Amino acid sequence: MRISKPGALALCALLAAGSGSLLHSPRAAAQAPAKVKVLCQNCHGLDGVAVMPGAANLSGQQKEYLREQLRQFRSGQCQNPQMDVVAKTLSDAEIDELAEWYSGIKVSVEAPK
Repeated sequence: MRISKPGALALCALLAAGSGSLLHSPRAAAQAPAKVKVLCQNCHGLDGVAVMPGAANLSGQQKEYLREQLRQFRSGQCQNPQMDVVAKTLSDAEIDELAEWYSGIKVSVEAPK
């Protein structure tokens, strides 16, 4: 299913309206880049653990991978209804800042039992 750009914007606005509970830690919220708080946390969480079904977990991803993905969404090389709208608003500096934030979140892994 493809969501129109106005539909994606409406979805983001709706999610943003109820996103106050996603700020897990006041300290983390204060340190997060503004674009994380405004654009990313609604789907990917402030801590990079996806809160929306189908959204990617970003925490612990490699910085260069995150940069490249955001650039590809911004250019239209990769397509996703929500990311098509969001990535087009990002500057190179903001992409670097987001990649730095999410790649800096430490992830622990536990093997299945």
